[in-house]
Amino acid sequence: MESVRDSELPGRLLRTERDVLIPLLRARPDEDFALRTCCPGWTVRHVLAHCSSALMRVVEARFEEGVFSPEANDRDIAERAEWSNSRVVDELERGMTEAGPVIEKAVHGRLDAVALGEWVHAGDVREAFGEPGAYEGEGLPHALELLAALTRVRRSQPLLARLDGHDAPLVLGADSPDPATYTGPASTLIRLVAGRPLTGTRYELTGAVEKDLVYFG
Repeated sequence: MESVRDSELPGRLLRTERDVLIPLLRARPDEDFALRTCCPGWTVRHVLAHCSSALMRVVEARFEEGVFSPEANDRDIAERAEWSNSRVVDELERGMTEAGPVIEKAVHGRLDAVALGEWVHAGDVREAFGEPGAYEGEGLPHALELLAALTRVRRSQPLLARLDGHDAPLVLGADSPDPATYTGPASTLIRLVAGRPLTGTRYELTGAVEKDLVYFG
């Protein structure tokens, strides 16, 4: 069944996360930006530099060949190596503010996944800081809605997610009369589909294995 794209959803997610993440970053000492994250080889600063550069590429429509590849990401991070942490945060705040309207107008929603990736990376940063509810918070409802929409468009592995505290199940992926089923916390589902560490989590999964559900690694 075809669904109608909510073109304003990625921008809502970015702005909601901006209002939570930026004050947290401005309150942390510089040494916390050197903490390691779950992203191999990346510190908090690396993650933030990647996020800010990706958003500014969207804002400025800079999409050369190979953009968002691991090599391009490393170059973007290296270009900011001499920046202060506060300058990186300033750029991130601008990107989270200005990218939404650009993503909204992108043909066929081709940039929608950028917003979801930014939100997941914000969770990576919170996790590195030891903040509770790393992949939860005010942006979670928007993130789940966007996740469902993206997996339908991409016809990903069908999954019926019965989330703790949610009355209605979340339907992900391609239409199927017999989808895999997930039962557990929404935050753990985010970890699962984003390929984040699952240590210490508890959930039930039937009809699929974990690697089938890494929609966004």
